[in-house]
Amino acid sequence: MRLLLTDSGIKNASIHDALVGLLGKPVAESSALCVPTALHAQKGGAVLAARAISGDLAPMAQLGWKSLGVLELTALPSVGEDLWVPMVREADVLLVEGGDPMFLCHWMRESGLADLFPTLDDTVYVGLSAGSMVMTPRIGEDFVRWSLPGGGDTTLGVVDFAIFPHVDYPGMASNTMAHAEKWAATMPMRAYAIDSETAIKVIDGDVEVISEGNWRLLNP
Repeated sequence: MRLLLTDSGIKNASIHDALVGLLGKPVAESSALCVPTALHAQKGGAVLAARAISGDLAPMAQLGWKSLGVLELTALPSVGEDLWVPMVREADVLLVEGGDPMFLCHWMRESGLADLFPTLDDTVYVGLSAGSMVMTPRIGEDFVRWSLPGGGDTTLGVVDFAIFPHVDYPGMASNTMAHAEKWAATMPMRAYAIDSETAIKVIDGDVEVISEGNWRLLNP
């Protein structure tokens, strides 16, 4: 699986070019599945999910895909795998929206989607905020809101680094680079602090930062 871990979606030409490079073909020739699950664990989640699917939240769903479906992870345990696994395998890209990373992590595991990841060699995974953070080993206690009994901040660990998103984002007063440095001091791994114009591309473990904005590697 090839990863494009974004802060705020496909926000600029550099990130768009990286996406097309990962796909190996134009967006207009590619099929996508949108995963809005993480949005349901926050206020107004149902409305936000509808906006994400319509492309009204961030540049993800409305990029001009050949086809676009919705993969709601909370529904998958109630239906047979024969109804959704082939759909995932046939999709060119998974568009995993933001919201609550721990809620998303839980449902990725509970639904069985996380178990498929090692077999999706030809799939491109595009994460946005929580959709990116869930692929890291841990998110840090600062970002834990929804949690399982027993707590914790452990996520899927598909990549070996952590992500602090939304650096200097308007309305998020605590999301400064200085705060990111304090957060990184609690994380036993390298970490990237990224802003809305930045994404992290991962292919076979090789990491490349794609940015027209502000980012920093912490704990190198």
